[in-house]
Amino acid sequence: MKDTLHFIVAAIVDNPDAVTIDEHEEDDFTNLTITVAPEDMGKVIGKEGKVIRSIRNIMKIKAMKFDRRIKISLAESNSNE
Repeated sequence: MKDTLHFIVAAIVDNPDAVTIDEHEEDDFTNLTITVAPEDMGKVIGKEGKVIRSIRNIMKIKAMKFDRRIKISLAESNSNE
């Protein structure tokens, strides 16, 4: 699932090399945390959160296929570049 999420997010942002996905699994639950460049955060969130909501819905479909529950969150980047 991590690879699918990385593919989707990298296609949206201007700086795909800065995209990282952290995955933590517990029992039947998977936590995925997306980190992008600060200037790309708005593109991932989208107007009124529509883009991130759509990404979450797409990934929930894939998670259901594997009988897993999923949570996707955005991490704030701490880089001061």
